[in-house]
Amino acid sequence: MQTTTETIGRGSAAYATAISLIAALGGLLFGYDTAVINGAIGFLEEHFHLTPALKGWASSSALLGCVLGVSFAGAFSDRLGRKKTLVLAGALFLVSSVGTALPRTLTQLVVFRILAGVGVGIASMASPMYIAEVSPARWRGRMVSVNQFAIVSGMLLIYFVNYFIARQGSPEWQVTTSWRWMFGSGIVPSALFLALLLFAPESPRWLVKQGRTDRARAILERIDGAEFAEAETRAIQDTVAREGSSLGQLFQPGLRRVLFLGVALAVLQQVTGINVFLYFGTEIFKGLGSNVDAALLETVVVGAVNLGFTVVAIWTVDKLGRRPLMLVGATGMGLCLVAMGLAAQAGRTAVWTLAFILGYIACFALSVGPVTWVILSEIFPTKIRGRAMSLATLCLWSANFVVSQTFPMMDQHPALVARFHHAFPFYVYAAMCAVLVWVVARWVPETKGRSLEEIEQFWARH
Repeated sequence: MQTTTETIGRGSAAYATAISLIAALGGLLFGYDTAVINGAIGFLEEHFHLTPALKGWASSSALLGCVLGVSFAGAFSDRLGRKKTLVLAGALFLVSSVGTALPRTLTQLVVFRILAGVGVGIASMASPMYIAEVSPARWRGRMVSVNQFAIVSGMLLIYFVNYFIARQGSPEWQVTTSWRWMFGSGIVPSALFLALLLFAPESPRWLVKQGRTDRARAILERIDGAEFAEAETRAIQDTVAREGSSLGQLFQPGLRRVLFLGVALAVLQQVTGINVFLYFGTEIFKGLGSNVDAALLETVVVGAVNLGFTVVAIWTVDKLGRRPLMLVGATGMGLCLVAMGLAAQAGRTAVWTLAFILGYIACFALSVGPVTWVILSEIFPTKIRGRAMSLATLCLWSANFVVSQTFPMMDQHPALVARFHHAFPFYVYAAMCAVLVWVVARWVPETKGRSLEEIEQFWARH
């Protein structure tokens, strides 16, 4: 007899899915809080009379918080648990949503944006790691990809929210008040995330590390049945017994390659330019001639494409594997970026650029977006996974900050504009796509269908 939750021999698929979705709400808030600036920045520019430099600071200040968040999130998750780390992220989301809705000065806004960034940085590391540690190998890639789906869902949701809010009043009201509602809207998903975390268990792998084996075995049994729980508990115990307890282990012979891959993939996900379109999309479309309503609506289209192709990635990552998706997607991104540059230099901006942007977003969502997080959640040893993933994610957010700060500089530099007609940044990001293809082809092993312990044993052998 088989039930809807697959309870015979495999525990409860519904239970495993439910706790993964709760953790993935951290990803939704990640997307929501980072992308809210897309619709608000134009109004902030007018309200606070921002110079180009201050406009960039208002947009990218949250990314400094992200760097700060991942700097301590790994050690916190290793010492106090994955669940408490997610609770901290949710609390920061809630407080920052209130604070960014009520500032009187730009400085006050920036302080709470940085606080929001700390929450985003924590969630960007903790959510995929938690999901990977509670998911059986046969559908771990799909479940971790759900976190990326949640991120882009959060982005699409706030694009809709921004569009709806902006239409509620006059241009004057938009400048003085609409952006406050945009930031304050994050209170609702933040409170929901904190409430649902009350029903989520701690990661069984972290519990084994703390010697709470019985509790870990009980959770694993609910996830995938008694046989799985016994085998997985033994495998985790064997792995933990062989490992050291410091991040320095990654620099030892045999594991330096893991560190290189984690950092390289994290940085390359960002320096291929994705957040230029996700953070500055509305301003880019306004620069192409769209009015405020049309630019916000075009941003919704970008978010919808991002979401749609992320769904494709979720259903293919455990079937086609990590490497094929990464290679095809990064190649497609590079080609679209070159096409954007050629279109910009030829003076065919509006329609052509939109088409190539959508193609680029589709390729990213199909591969580099979700699959990078899957790989990062898989490749590090169990006992130091939190700190190792924190290091990789720290590099990711640092790269994000650099890209967000340098894009306006490259895009508006007089000499570059005179020669490339705003195409230069696209060519830089296309070159980074070529580097990503090389790194994946040369260094990344296929991890599809392997348990986390099997992956760790692979690195030990090599």
